[in-house]
This record gives sequence, structure tokens and C-alpha cells, in this order.
Amino acid sequence: MRLETDRLIIRDFTMDDLPALWDIFRDEEAMEHMAPMTEGETEGFLRSFCVERTPPGAFAAQLRDGGLVGYVLFNQVDAPGIYELGWVFRRDCWGRGLAREASAALLEHAFTALDAHKVIAQTEDTVRAAPLLERLGMVREGTFRRHSLGRDGNWKDIHWYGLLREEYANGTDGTHP
Repeated sequence: MRLETDRLIIRDFTMDDLPALWDIFRDEEAMEHMAPMTEGETEGFLRSFCVERTPPGAFAAQLRDGGLVGYVLFNQVDAPGIYELGWVFRRDCWGRGLAREASAALLEHAFTALDAHKVIAQTEDTVRAAPLLERLGMVREGTFRRHSLGRDGNWKDIHWYGLLREEYANGTDGTHP
């Protein structure tokens, strides 16, 4: 897959992306809400989940005028027509709207090219991720209380979000006019 936005190219990963992906995955702050991985685990994950899997479970977010800046989860889950969305971007790219730009492009792709029924997301991050999901028009569908053991050793709530095709088509998602 290849999608282009004003500032990004969302494309298939290659194994050549390992050094840049490892730079993101080894940053504890960027990975605060994800399970830590070693460099070897990152290589195995990149190979099995992103490169060799058909269709891939995630895509590379690359600046049009530069290198890889993010990992974007876009994975069919549960049943045909349901996709999960998520992201991790380099910390120096935070606050620039790149996660929103990539997510909006993937939502458009899901509902127009793939005829998706629903896109879901889950997060424990109520500071950055949850507000972005809501700006994208996703609806909080529920909370699994104290469901995930955080890196800090404390139990965290996991918040589930969803966006249905008809909500997207009606323009209530905030990603298109």
C-alpha cells in the first residue's frame, strides 16, 4: 500500500527500515503505552508482522521530504471489515499533527477503498491518544477497568474507540468535509 498526504507517505515497511524503527521503539517515552522490545524482538516483529505478513499489520509513515518518522498500526481484526488503528511516532515529531494526518488517510482508505464496516482503536493514553481519537470522530465505546499492567507497575484502564462506516460517510468523523 502507498498513501500520500500533504506531508507524509504511508507505505509498506521493508527490512531496511529496521534502524529507524528501532530508534522509535527504543525510546521509552515514545513507547510508554506499549510493551518494550529489544532490538532483536523489533527485527522479528518488523519481519513477521509488517514485511512478510499478507496483508501487513502496520505501515511506515515517512516524511515526503525525509525518512521514517512513525509506525502506523492498521490491522484487520475480529472479522472481515473491521480494522484496528494505532500509531507510534518519533518524539521529535510530536505536536505537529502527523499522527492525525496519517490516521485520517488510513480512515479514508479503510472506508473508501476497503469498504470497511468499522475502525477501532484502544488506548490507555488519555492525555494524547484519546483526544486525538475523539478529534478523528471515533466514539469511546467502553473502558476495561484496570485491564493492562503499565510499565510503571500500575494497572491501567484500556479505552476502546470505534468509528462506523455510516458515521464516516455522514462526515461526523472530523477527518473530511
